[in-house]
Amino acid sequence: MTPSAPPAELAARAAELRDQIDQANHDYHVLDAPKISDAEYDRLFRELKELEAAHPELRTPDSPTQRVGAEPASRLEKTEHLAPMLSLDNAFSPEELRGWETRNARMVAEVRTAGYDVEPKIDGLAIALTYRDGVLVKGATRGNGTIGEEVTRNLRTLRDIPLRLRRDGIPFPALMEVRGEVYMSISGFAEMNVRRAAAGESTFANPRNAAAGAVRQLDPSITASRPLHFFAYAVELDPRAGDRLPVATQSELLGALRSWGLPVNPLATHCDDLDGVLAWLEGYERRRGELDYEVDGAVVKVEPLRLHEELGVVGGREPRWATAYKFAPDIAETTLNSIEINVGRTGALNPYAVLEPVEIGGVVVRLATLHNFEDIERKGIRVGERVLVKRAGEVIPQVIGPAVHEGEERKGEKFPVPTECPACGTPVERPEDEVMLYCPNSACPARIYWGLVHFASRGAMDIRGLGEERIRLFLERGLLGDVADVYYRLTREELLGLEGFKEKSASNLVAAIEESKTRGLARALFGLGVRHVGEHAAEILARHFGSIDRILNASVEELEAVHGIGHTTAEALHAFAQQDRNLETVRKLAAAGVVLVEERTSEPATGLLSGETWVVTGTLPTLSRTEATELIEGAGGRVTGSVTKKTSYVLVGEDAGSKLQKAQELGISTVTEAELRERLAQSPAGDPPPTDTPVP
Repeated sequence: MTPSAPPAELAARAAELRDQIDQANHDYHVLDAPKISDAEYDRLFRELKELEAAHPELRTPDSPTQRVGAEPASRLEKTEHLAPMLSLDNAFSPEELRGWETRNARMVAEVRTAGYDVEPKIDGLAIALTYRDGVLVKGATRGNGTIGEEVTRNLRTLRDIPLRLRRDGIPFPALMEVRGEVYMSISGFAEMNVRRAAAGESTFANPRNAAAGAVRQLDPSITASRPLHFFAYAVELDPRAGDRLPVATQSELLGALRSWGLPVNPLATHCDDLDGVLAWLEGYERRRGELDYEVDGAVVKVEPLRLHEELGVVGGREPRWATAYKFAPDIAETTLNSIEINVGRTGALNPYAVLEPVEIGGVVVRLATLHNFEDIERKGIRVGERVLVKRAGEVIPQVIGPAVHEGEERKGEKFPVPTECPACGTPVERPEDEVMLYCPNSACPARIYWGLVHFASRGAMDIRGLGEERIRLFLERGLLGDVADVYYRLTREELLGLEGFKEKSASNLVAAIEESKTRGLARALFGLGVRHVGEHAAEILARHFGSIDRILNASVEELEAVHGIGHTTAEALHAFAQQDRNLETVRKLAAAGVVLVEERTSEPATGLLSGETWVVTGTLPTLSRTEATELIEGAGGRVTGSVTKKTSYVLVGEDAGSKLQKAQELGISTVTEAELRERLAQSPAGDPPPTDTPVP
């Protein structure tokens, strides 16, 4: 067709070409049954590309020509998932897998006869693809499970991922998020490394790291050049829309995904019972060396989707209805050359092993964790001897013990437990009930360095351009003494006087520092590096107290009364607030304009339980602790973690323990789950929240 043809004919031809190319991609990548030659595919693609170049108005966002060609991004933006991307609990043996089934059967007896879906667990990068009316509008990495990085332009370059869904299969929801795994084939990985080595470029350690790095590139053309593939395995809907999936089981869901044009692992199998699952796993583990992609186990899912809702999620993170069956870890033998000590931001002395390089699971391992000094002594690990090193998946390699053979004489040196901090010479301390040794000196140079690295990290203040090398430079020049100095000493004028900084790089860092002031209370609190205060605890404290002043002025009792904050965290935070150096740092942060308050957008809870303080303890008949908390808070009540004189009621289940005893001592009323439900039945405010649990 000539470019001068009538507009209607040109539009029809462009649509026809898009359909033909999409069908060819589906035949090749999903069905593994190509119907046209590569030359014919190239001819169709070239014709469409020339047609769109001559008539840009015919170019659509879902056109196959739009997979590659976007300009490089300056950075990856954060984006929120429709529903959390959950983590899976692990089973490492048939016995543990049967234990998982037994626990589920106590809640829902039908589990034992409902059947299972079992799928290979690809060792790749989990992603989420958002389709609106069948068109790909967003792609994101898993991130922290709630918020990931938007990598839409990169994922559009994968031929396995359809830019628009097929409409000749099962009807698809108007808005949905398809979950799956991006991976790099073993053969493609090997070929890529050969090309890179021939070109004098560095090679990659393993397919997973190569795939993850390719997806997170700023330039989509780099992603397009890598041999990436995709398998889909789940769908999430907008929980606010009330939509339902048009299928009843996990196997049917995989069939729906396949009908929409998404690739599904052909090894996914339905098993009638757990014996069938174990038989499949046995054969699968024997065959895994024949696969052209890396796997680290299998995922076993309860088949009926309605049972997913009944079984629910543990702690908002792990679904009860699915578990990961992990293969035995890779273990190798090598020589322990030395033991070194790293002093972290909290002052913890972390020993690590320096090893004679050894390849484990395709990765060359030179360093491994030793956990703590007690562990070194207990395992009998000695410098200069042969040791066993384990690496399981992406877990940090660890020394599991000496490789001493029968009758062999021990010639290695025992490692002396340090009495002083190796970074500053301060006598170390060991808190009660802890195995770790700590440097108590808040002015320790190692603690300051790692504290600054943590403060500038993504999960905390996310100061782009303030990495480990620059922090080391600023410390050497005497510019930084604590995290607050970032906002006072790192000025444009100061930076321009340092080696490696020019106008643009100095301006970019100053702008990133200024932008970080608005990250909010939770991230600033996490960035302070208080021992035992992680991201989740910081969010809880920020929501509860609303300002850094209220948090630091709270007593241990007030802190541990907050639901989700334990005694250890409360004591550590209170101890942090007693040190003048820490209070001065917080004062400087506030004076610099760092946001240290939390905006409260929600109205005070009202309902049948308003003004009441509850404690939940023991194992309840049907509710998890999280579900019970949601039930109480939904009716206006407040749930705390410990029993005090201010507690109104204690909701008790089996094996209630010390909290029940404390309630009885204080004369506080106890309530069973049935009594709570009976009371809430008096008011619509007490209706339990919906449990439409998402599928990972």
